[in-house]
Amino acid sequence: MSVTGTARAPGYRPRRTLPLRVEARRQLKRRRTLVVAAVLTLLPFVLVAAFAIGGDPSRRGSGRITLMDSATASGANFAATALFVSAGFLLVVPVALFCGDTVASEASWSSLRYLLAAPVPRARLLLSKLTVALLFSAAAMVLLPLVALAVGSAAYGWGALQLPTGGALPAGEAVPRLAVVVGYLFVSQLVTAALAFWLSTVTDAPLGAVGGAVGLTIVGNVLDQVTALGDWRDVLPAHWQYSWADALQPRMEWSGMIQGSAVSVSYALVLVALAFRGFARKDVVS
Repeated sequence: MSVTGTARAPGYRPRRTLPLRVEARRQLKRRRTLVVAAVLTLLPFVLVAAFAIGGDPSRRGSGRITLMDSATASGANFAATALFVSAGFLLVVPVALFCGDTVASEASWSSLRYLLAAPVPRARLLLSKLTVALLFSAAAMVLLPLVALAVGSAAYGWGALQLPTGGALPAGEAVPRLAVVVGYLFVSQLVTAALAFWLSTVTDAPLGAVGGAVGLTIVGNVLDQVTALGDWRDVLPAHWQYSWADALQPRMEWSGMIQGSAVSVSYALVLVALAFRGFARKDVVS
C-alpha cells in the first residue's frame, strides 16, 4: 500500500505527500474542532457569570489565599484561575481528542488504505497527523488563557497578579509567567497526546482511542492520591501536573517543572515509538 523499492513514478516525492497545510485544513473543518474552540471560548464567560452570581470569592475564604480566592483581583488572576480549574481535566480532553482521532478516524471511514495507496508512506502519514494534532492541542491551550485574559481584564481590570503565597507581580511580568504556565501545561500533556496517538494506531474506533487516553489519565490522577505508593508516585505524570504553580511565586522555581517535563517527555517518546513501530507492521484493511 505504500511505495517500496526503487521504482517510483516520475515526480513522486515522499516528503511532499500529505502536506501539513492540507491535513490542517481537513482537521480545521471538523465539527469537533469547532466544538472544542467554542467550549474553551465560552468557559471564561461562564466563570465571570458564576462569580457575578456567587459574589466575590475572596470574601468566603478561610484565611488561606488561593488562586480561586483572588480570581477577581485582575485579568491576570482570572486567567490563572481559568487554567487552574481546567488543567486537571478540561484541557486533557482536547489533547486526547485531537491526537486520538488521527489515524482511527481514517480507519473508521475506510479511507486509511486509500491514503496509503495514494501513495503516502506510513511514517509520513503518522508524522503529518501527529504534528497537526499537536499544533491543534497547543492552540487549544493558548486559546483558553488568551480569552480568559481578555474577558478578565474587561470584567476586573488590567492589574497586577496577586500571588497565593503573598505579594504581587506587575502585569508586565505576569503575562510572561502565564506563558510559562501554558508552555508547561502543553509539555505535561504530551504523555496524554502520545497515549491517544498510540491507541489511535491500534484501534479503528476513534472514541476508543480518545476514551482510553482520558481514562488512563484519570487512573493516573487517582493513583497519585494514594500516598501509600510513596516515591513511586514520582514516576506518574499526574504527580507533576500542578508543578506550574511554581511559576506563580515571587521567585520562579524550575525544579518541579523540569522533573515533570522529563517524566512526560520520556513516556511520550516511548509511546510514539510504539505507534510508529506497530503501524509500520500493521495490516491495514480499512
